[in-house]
Amino acid sequence: MIRVQAKEIAEATGAELAHEGSRAVAGDAVIDSRQAKEGTVFVAFAGEKVDGNAYLAAAAKAGAAAVVASAEVAPDVLAACAAAGASVLRAKDDDCEAFLLALAAEQRRRHPEWLVVGVTGSVGKTTTKDMLRAGFGAVRRTHATAGNLNNLIGMPLTLLAAPEGSEVVVCELGMNHPGEISRLAGACSPALACVTTIGTSHIGILGSRENIARAKAEVCAQMRDSGPAAGDVARTLVMPSACDLTPFIADGFARPAGVAVELVGAREGDAVRAFGVRLDEEGLPSFTVRCADGWSREVTLNLPGRKVVDDYLIALALIWRAGADRDAATDAIERMEHTALRLDVRASDSGVRVIDDSYNAAPNSMASSLDILSTMACEGRRVAVLGEMGELGAEEEKLHGYTGAYAAAKGLDMLVFIGGRLADVMADAARAMGASEDAVHRFATVDDAVAALKPAFSAGDLVLVKASRAEGLDRFAKEVLA
Repeated sequence: MIRVQAKEIAEATGAELAHEGSRAVAGDAVIDSRQAKEGTVFVAFAGEKVDGNAYLAAAAKAGAAAVVASAEVAPDVLAACAAAGASVLRAKDDDCEAFLLALAAEQRRRHPEWLVVGVTGSVGKTTTKDMLRAGFGAVRRTHATAGNLNNLIGMPLTLLAAPEGSEVVVCELGMNHPGEISRLAGACSPALACVTTIGTSHIGILGSRENIARAKAEVCAQMRDSGPAAGDVARTLVMPSACDLTPFIADGFARPAGVAVELVGAREGDAVRAFGVRLDEEGLPSFTVRCADGWSREVTLNLPGRKVVDDYLIALALIWRAGADRDAATDAIERMEHTALRLDVRASDSGVRVIDDSYNAAPNSMASSLDILSTMACEGRRVAVLGEMGELGAEEEKLHGYTGAYAAAKGLDMLVFIGGRLADVMADAARAMGASEDAVHRFATVDDAVAALKPAFSAGDLVLVKASRAEGLDRFAKEVLA
């Protein structure tokens, strides 16, 4: 919640204060005028389809204490906002993204009592963030990124929405281009952070995994010790020891910036280690966790797959470094449920089980999900329904080929590839790996796949649905479950 005067907003962000209204700013920042209410700050982005500047007066009438324009404000709109009691500002350079980041940075400065935790990485960000929300939330007042609001707009909105009395704020930090993590972390100034792993997401933009690691490592230069108000937590970056680019980040970025590095995994010397990982018939992992100080316990997670063990180890290391109760935190994490569209296992009335992992995809997360499909109990057929992956650039054909080959190597009963040219690449690679023509099915659209396959599925079948979000395979999962 923001509690500032309009003139203080202008000073912090460089915005022009066109009119100072009578209403007090005491609410969240919103970018949808329909969410404007008493005390909020409405920020008018000029989008391609909707221009928020057309709704300044409506937001003011709905109770917004301040409205922020990204274009010249017409006299009649200014008068309407003033009549409603709202302050009117115009963002510096009409850049609402920069405005939100600057306002979030000011909000962070005003709350030294917050312990801010930054979460970045190629795969596992949202799961790790959700574990941190649950774990910290068991012992401290915790606020965290909602859903996947981790970009240059979503992260500042998260920070600005932190309720009064928050003690821990968990910020998911996403990126597509170099410099974005630096801007995000510069606004939230985390004392604790993690890089979950370095994969191939966005390799089409960044060019190499090393460049991806370099972009993720931007968080290090923006980290700050928490100070006494938040428990005197020293800057610490947690990473998996098994990732080949962990030393690159640790030695090239973290330690030179004065950031301590903690490693987690299964290796000797890791600060937090997992022993004896085993998956049950539903793919749920159980294992022993042990910290370097001797703390240890048995853990069973309610999320499927081997990958979530790594996410838990990272979350636990951060919770430990914050001085929070590890047993209480782990109890809460064990009770966590699935996030929608992320390895969400549900059954249709006809008995077909669907693993809905359609939120996003990269080659390494594709492999992880295929592993889960292969290990879960199944009385019928194991079916992988895979779509194309985005932002892989010049590597896209090779990486789609690897994915198709890996899927074939799992020995599944049916491989379904949906999309265009890159779906052909996966299907061809699957056949080259030995998948039979009877097992490989190819469809151009989700509708075609639903029409052909929904009637063919039977009770006991286990169906994985996985692709980049833009491919719309969540519709396939919904139709099969309907």
